[in-house]
Amino acid sequence: MSKGSVISIAAVAACLMLATPAAAQEMLPAGTAEQRQAMQTLSWMDGEWVGEATIFMGPGAGAGHPHTERIGPMLGGSIKVIEGRSAGGPDGAPAFNAFAVVSWDDANDRYVMRSYANGHAGDFPLEATPDGFSWTAPARGGEVRYVTTFRDGEWVETGHFVMPGREPMKVIELRLRRRGDTDWPAGDPVVP
Repeated sequence: MSKGSVISIAAVAACLMLATPAAAQEMLPAGTAEQRQAMQTLSWMDGEWVGEATIFMGPGAGAGHPHTERIGPMLGGSIKVIEGRSAGGPDGAPAFNAFAVVSWDDANDRYVMRSYANGHAGDFPLEATPDGFSWTAPARGGEVRYVTTFRDGEWVETGHFVMPGREPMKVIELRLRRRGDTDWPAGDPVVP
């Protein structure tokens, strides 16, 4: 075998080794079938929602703010994108604005929500229930447990602050009704 043949065989072997990882990475622009199926459980959320968010700062009546949610699928339905917004800030600015992405984690067989609100971001396990969903976020001294139900066309979400040794305290309640469909965020994409 000539020296040139050995170099050619080595070059072909090196190219094959480099190509193998690229070939193993299947392109899935719409996510996996398992992800799309899991997101169907939450399809009731899709659309525009309007109503009120009531914030409780302690015992007694809370302060209400007009609130909207817009929710839609992306990546072929393998994720859900959510924006929540409460009115009532100065000069018409939102008093509250949050953004989240819900996805299905194939490897761990669970939903995960990546949320951005009030200058913070975090990943939170989300559990789908027969009539809604629930999730928990850490808070100073305890945690806030959110439970959402969807019954008779109404989305009701309550958040309770839970601290060891104390009774849970309601801190927020959303009451929303679906206003209609939206093509957000997948509608009108930028095309090459």
